[in-house]
Amino acid sequence: MPLFEKQKHIESSFIPDAELVLYHGDVKDFLASLPDSAASLIITSPPYNLGKEYEDRVAIDKYLEAQSQVIAQLYRVLRENGSICWQVGNFVEDGQVFPLDIYYYPIFKKLGLFLRNRIIWHFEHGLHASKRFSGRYETILWFTKSDEYLFNLDPVRVPSKYPGKRHFKGPNKGKPSGNPLGKNPSDLWQIVEQDWDAEIWEIPNVKANHPEKTIHPCQFPIELVERCVLALTNEGDWVFDPYAGVGSSLIAATKHNRRAMGCEKESEYVEIARQRLAAFSNGELAIRPLGKPVFVPTGKEKVTQVPEEWKRAPQHQLLEKKRKYK
Repeated sequence: MPLFEKQKHIESSFIPDAELVLYHGDVKDFLASLPDSAASLIITSPPYNLGKEYEDRVAIDKYLEAQSQVIAQLYRVLRENGSICWQVGNFVEDGQVFPLDIYYYPIFKKLGLFLRNRIIWHFEHGLHASKRFSGRYETILWFTKSDEYLFNLDPVRVPSKYPGKRHFKGPNKGKPSGNPLGKNPSDLWQIVEQDWDAEIWEIPNVKANHPEKTIHPCQFPIELVERCVLALTNEGDWVFDPYAGVGSSLIAATKHNRRAMGCEKESEYVEIARQRLAAFSNGELAIRPLGKPVFVPTGKEKVTQVPEEWKRAPQHQLLEKKRKYK
């Protein structure tokens, strides 16, 4: 997709004919300014109630009640053929895990929304746990408002594993059984090759060495939003992120010629989002290319070598002996 011919003006409040809106303030205030059926896609990663520096930690029932009020308004501003993509991880308290997608599901269902997919986003790096297995995935709940929803499969198809397969019976016997544009990528995506392929959404989370990294502690990778934008909207449609953070969803939408609006209460993040949008329009923003392979160590890097202290340890020698005789 081509970059903008010129930098788009960023409106600070909703205007129907705007192309880019970034509101600084509370999401409820911004939602009150939006008309019914405005957005084709609502995509976000809401606050997780984890007590981070930008969150006020509250009891999970109060947290979910507050979010249900927001979601009810999101339902109002969603078009009849529109989609909501709600990306969440886990709430952890006293070592106990509360999978937020399970807790959110009844909130959406109570409004009459339809769950189309529970998508797994897998990543290799994150916080390490000592008394449970380290978490390495989050989920995206994709809901639609009705049974008549927009779904553009062709722009996100992936290469078929066996394109030469043919029908072996019936009226199409002998004809190719697949689609010339490729196969459906499924609800488990692994973006580890030049083309979207395989089984799991394996998109690196935004950590220290990621080209998109800012000061935000839980930053959305632009790549994660792009497939949703391509599959669930058309050019010119509104994409809305009610918790916009540093603007990754807005960048993903504008990159593919959609109109974008977002809301963020933290002034520092709003300023970074504005800077990133301006840099993107000028072709100066560092973005991880869509479909870029995830880095795989060659084994020659220093950090991949077993420390000498470990080699001398009895446990390591026993492990090597087990490997030898496998």
